[in-house]
Amino acid sequence: MKIFAAQVEEGKEGKDGKPSVGPVYRNLLASNGFPSVDSDLNTAWDIFSMSVQKYPGNRMLGWRPFVDGKFGPYVWKTYKEVYEEVLQIVSALRASGAEPGCRVGIYGANCPQWVEAMEACNALSLICVPLYDTLGPGAVNFILDHAEIDFVFVQDKKVKELLSPDCRSAQRLRVMVCFTSLTAEQKEMAVQTGIKPYSWDEFLHLGKVNEMEILPPQPFNICTIMYTSGTSGDPKGVVLTHETIATFVSGVDLFLDQFEDKMTVDDVYLSFLPLAHILDRVIEEYFFRRGASVGYYHGDLNALRDDLMELKPTLLAGVPRVFEKIHEGIKKALEELRPLRRRIFDALYKYKLAWMNMGYKQREASPLADLLAFRKVKARLGGRLRLVISGGAPLSTEVEEFLRVTCCAFLVQGYGLTETCGPTTVCFPDEMCMVGTAGPVSVYSELRLEEVPEMGYSPLDDPPCGEVCVRGKTLFSGYYKNPDLTRESIIDGWFHTGDIGQILPNGVVKIIDRKKNLIKISQGEYVALEYLENVYCVAPIIEDIWVYGDSLKSMLVAVVVPCEEDTKKWAYSNGHAGSFLELCSLVQLQNYILSELKNAAERNKVIFANWDTGCFSLVP
Repeated sequence: MKIFAAQVEEGKEGKDGKPSVGPVYRNLLASNGFPSVDSDLNTAWDIFSMSVQKYPGNRMLGWRPFVDGKFGPYVWKTYKEVYEEVLQIVSALRASGAEPGCRVGIYGANCPQWVEAMEACNALSLICVPLYDTLGPGAVNFILDHAEIDFVFVQDKKVKELLSPDCRSAQRLRVMVCFTSLTAEQKEMAVQTGIKPYSWDEFLHLGKVNEMEILPPQPFNICTIMYTSGTSGDPKGVVLTHETIATFVSGVDLFLDQFEDKMTVDDVYLSFLPLAHILDRVIEEYFFRRGASVGYYHGDLNALRDDLMELKPTLLAGVPRVFEKIHEGIKKALEELRPLRRRIFDALYKYKLAWMNMGYKQREASPLADLLAFRKVKARLGGRLRLVISGGAPLSTEVEEFLRVTCCAFLVQGYGLTETCGPTTVCFPDEMCMVGTAGPVSVYSELRLEEVPEMGYSPLDDPPCGEVCVRGKTLFSGYYKNPDLTRESIIDGWFHTGDIGQILPNGVVKIIDRKKNLIKISQGEYVALEYLENVYCVAPIIEDIWVYGDSLKSMLVAVVVPCEEDTKKWAYSNGHAGSFLELCSLVQLQNYILSELKNAAERNKVIFANWDTGCFSLVP
């Protein structure tokens, strides 16, 4: 049996009220201690500025302009062109009063302007505070105030939300820079709020006429405060330093050096996960490190295939729901084939899978099957795909195995959080024994399991299970302005993730549960089930409700028990009669209860407020 992690400490039985802990594991590359980090790579600014020197003419950032009523082909900015605009933004920020340590918000969908604003923050030792472009005014209002944001870069579609009366904290802003341009009305609203508004071109011009030097950061300086999303409570600000991000990128270098396939400057990444999400952020940082290219989707996830065909990426990263849709699309296409061709596809699938399970690399397992059947799957994904990364939640074994066989590319899963600066475990390409797992621990992390007695999990049992705890050189510094939560989460240097893991005999980690009644569905969103039950139970006609979610699924289900007394009152007032059982079968009652559930969700600003009326039934 191949071993993929090194045990560096023994487990310990719990005593004096402390829980038992399992053995400590490291990456095989770190079995004798963490490797030294590249001495020239100490900050996020180093990542970008070094690549500008090495690859000035390489394509860096690509997007699809909207011309004549449709999105055209990708156009590109080189590393040198991006660098020149970043310097102009730096000068404009300094001319506007920005000083090292100021917090700068970036609010909008992925685009070149997003990255240029981020790199300007790095160049000037400012703290970048990303805002998910799906956040509503309530969360934006909280983050602007909590992070004490003075300057904000914003997508044109988000200006209205930023200047909304509900977003009271916008009044603290000094400068607002739109990714494109502002209307006269928006400029007037901003001025009335006390904000100095700029279009993108106006801000660049301000920098041109006020040239100033950059003020690069030190490794210990804060690089970014990333606020994590959730269904309840205020977002938490995760503090990541420049050193943390630079160390993570160095670790990816060492990890990829193990494999025959190497990343090149010709690699292209299709970015559609939010840049405010740690996974997309660190992938883009690594592409910049290697002088490769990042192309941004045009904004419509339902039309993502158009971007795939236009960009022809070599790397695709997404949450499980993205790959479930790809899987469903391929399956649907297969159903439309004649029976004979379906049988041939199935036979080729089983043949290639058998060779892969025997240890053959996917590209060598069956070139004939790839030629006859699977090259068409690859063509649907652009035709050049080399690596697929799934993160944010577990990908079902069925979908992972299917795509490993059919997409003619490496497919790997990983596990990590914003607090661990992205993946803290990642699978190896071409290792079929890792299907359904999150892989071994990453280069600059240590991992162990801790006992959770109330759930019956012990890291000293067989198999060892417990809460996943992480420490190392890519861990966050703490939660911004929340020392109590930081102390609660980091104990003796170990970050307690709240996820329940199992360590397999080969050293690979598998995530099997959540410590709290909190799950992550396949879009990567956390859902507090008990909180949702409490929200929906407020409706008078609801006697009880049970909400269930599966991390392999994209939707929640609920069992609703109506209050018999209130149900009969409703029936009487609406001219209905019958037993409680008969009343529960009425479409009118179901619609009324649906409306009550929606109202309860809206009152509590719950994200998951959409109910599928076609799958609704009541339990008397």
